[in-house]
Amino acid sequence: MRGLNGMTGWPWAIFTVRWVLGLIFFMAGWWKCFTLGPVEHARGMFIGGFEGRWIPDWMHWAIGTTIPVVELVAGAMVCLGLFRRASYIALGAILVTVTYGHLLLDPLYDTTSHIFPRLVLLVFVWVAPWEKDVLSLDVQIDRWRVSSGTRLDAPESSIPKS
Repeated sequence: MRGLNGMTGWPWAIFTVRWVLGLIFFMAGWWKCFTLGPVEHARGMFIGGFEGRWIPDWMHWAIGTTIPVVELVAGAMVCLGLFRRASYIALGAILVTVTYGHLLLDPLYDTTSHIFPRLVLLVFVWVAPWEKDVLSLDVQIDRWRVSSGTRLDAPESSIPKS
């Protein structure tokens, strides 16, 4: 199936999943940063319920105040397709952290409600053929660098091979 400019379904599938995933994290980060506030997020979701656990309070505060900002920034970057690998790693780290936290409190916690769907979307964009994500800013920037002769040599180019 071909879309605009003769693109097959891969670019559009990756674009759609990237935007859904990015919006999920971006909007959660937006709410946690600008409505709730990172400090209140840490206090409400990290401090109270973990008393008496092995994790020290300073770590709860650090993680609890950092997660909203990372969700906001990485979510936006995923939508735009900018710094994709770093953004996917950041969101993966958040999912691992949140999963561990929930399971620490409740070893039989049901991860199917909000962790697993995000994980499925993240794994899809992470393992989708990198060169097929032509609707990302990473690829557009690489193309501009090649055409202007200012391309930075990277171990793995985002530019699809012709």
